[in-house]
Amino acid sequence: MKKDAINVGIIGFGTVGTGTAEILIKKRKVFEKKLGFPIVLKNIADLDVKRDRGLKLAKGVLIKDSEKILNDPDIDIVVELIGGIHPAKEIIVKALKNGKHVVTANKALLAESGKAIFDAAAKNSAELGFEASVAGSIPIIKVIRESLIGNKINNIYGIINGTANYILTKMTEEGVKFDTVLKEAQELGYAEADPTFDIEGVDSAHKLTLMASLAFGVPLSFKKIYTEGITRITPMDIQFASEFGYKIKLLAIAKQADNEVELRVHPTMIPQDDLISSVNGVFNAIYIEGDSAGAGLYYGRGAGDLPTGSAVISDIVDIARNIKTGAVDRLFSIGMSVNPKLSLKKMEDIRTCYYLRMSVIDKPGVLSKISGILGSYNIGIRSMIQKDRKKEKAVTLVMMTHEAREKDMVMALKEINRLSIVSEKTMYLRVEGGEG
Repeated sequence: MKKDAINVGIIGFGTVGTGTAEILIKKRKVFEKKLGFPIVLKNIADLDVKRDRGLKLAKGVLIKDSEKILNDPDIDIVVELIGGIHPAKEIIVKALKNGKHVVTANKALLAESGKAIFDAAAKNSAELGFEASVAGSIPIIKVIRESLIGNKINNIYGIINGTANYILTKMTEEGVKFDTVLKEAQELGYAEADPTFDIEGVDSAHKLTLMASLAFGVPLSFKKIYTEGITRITPMDIQFASEFGYKIKLLAIAKQADNEVELRVHPTMIPQDDLISSVNGVFNAIYIEGDSAGAGLYYGRGAGDLPTGSAVISDIVDIARNIKTGAVDRLFSIGMSVNPKLSLKKMEDIRTCYYLRMSVIDKPGVLSKISGILGSYNIGIRSMIQKDRKKEKAVTLVMMTHEAREKDMVMALKEINRLSIVSEKTMYLRVEGGEG
């Protein structure tokens, strides 16, 4: 059904909602010229209608009652930007049931409760846009879903949380401790008052869930993703990583091989000459390797009002164009692409190289005892650094291993940590980038 204009209703007028509204208002004539029809921001619903967002809105546009948007037959696209699970889930499902198309930036909701939402979109022949849910201004959803459709994607890994990357960048450049940088990030607005999702890797796992579903056809698997944050990282580890020629980054990693997909989020040592190691501050970067296109790196701002608003706008425009041309076909539903042949690889079975940092008693036979335990689990030492004594008979011993199985490493470290010659629990990090 063709219409003169496509009407949009935004629910949630926070940072991203404000950025989205600003773009819609300021570039309305640009959109109309390029598309051949107007996109009209009819209403914005938010509980706070008093706060000045720096935008001049026509009278009656800003309202408190989101139900007015959900039940308005003239509104074609509902944009959910309130975040969280509830009532966002109920709002989206109701919008879909009412025959409206939906755009959201809510990665947590889609990763944890996405099946019900994608099913509702399919059942009601509606489109669901979620470009803004992953990596802000980087159009990575469109890249995976459309640009690389002719590829079997083998690997994805990336920095997809700006807060964690900012913290690790500052620790690397200035040699300061984690707690100090976190406090600074909170003061600058890069980290929330409760930064748990960012620093513990949860936010990255939400985003990896969506990318993996699109890229590999695995069901939404957030609860099965191995997730580890950056709170254990110290300036000492960063310095040792540099001496070995590496940097430490919080990576989201997805790999497909032999009908298995491994999904994991954790701090990772990567070679200093890897392009992604030079991604600093609040920026995001995602590496994708396809069998036809080869390797590609996508870089940009991962958060913020206008960068994320830009991603929201891309979905609005795509859906508006499909409505006008009668081509609505649920492009954004990932629930239909499940590959039943694939299974998720257990974390204990993944193979990678490792960095180990131990505090051991300085006496003869220590190295042979530790290397003997590692060897009994088929773990070989590739290189080693031993630092001078710092405190009572204790020295720092740092090793890089050859590739080993996670289960073997965990078992070996349990045995090593029980030794009387080991004075502190061993710090270990996984390494990506080969053994070169």
